[in-house]
Amino acid sequence: MRRSTHEIDAAGLPPGRLATRIATLLIGKHKPKFQPHLDLGDRVIVLNAEQARFTGKKAEQKLYRHHSMHPGGLKEIPAKKMIAENPREVLRHAVYKMLPKNKLRDQRILRLKFAVKSKTAEKNKLS
Repeated sequence: MRRSTHEIDAAGLPPGRLATRIATLLIGKHKPKFQPHLDLGDRVIVLNAEQARFTGKKAEQKLYRHHSMHPGGLKEIPAKKMIAENPREVLRHAVYKMLPKNKLRDQRILRLKFAVKSKTAEKNKLS
């Protein structure tokens, strides 16, 4: 079993549509030998994750919720704040929720990487 690496450019794409493409590649559904109980998926590198855009008013209206399981422990983070603090986490969260809820999910999400593009890194590569 050989894993190939796919690079996906997220510039201007909605996070949900992008997450479905990434989840399909991580699961391995695009391969002819796909079997649900085997981990045959590929590695995915996402470029320009900061440039993924919500459509409509989702950036203002969408909430990310988690609970600490203590009374009054519901935490809500607006999508606008999450995008400002860590835009990669928005996409990683969407992909994680789209993967099958089984023992392979944690292994599959580890194959999702985000490319870091900085001006200093580009200058270092050029020189």
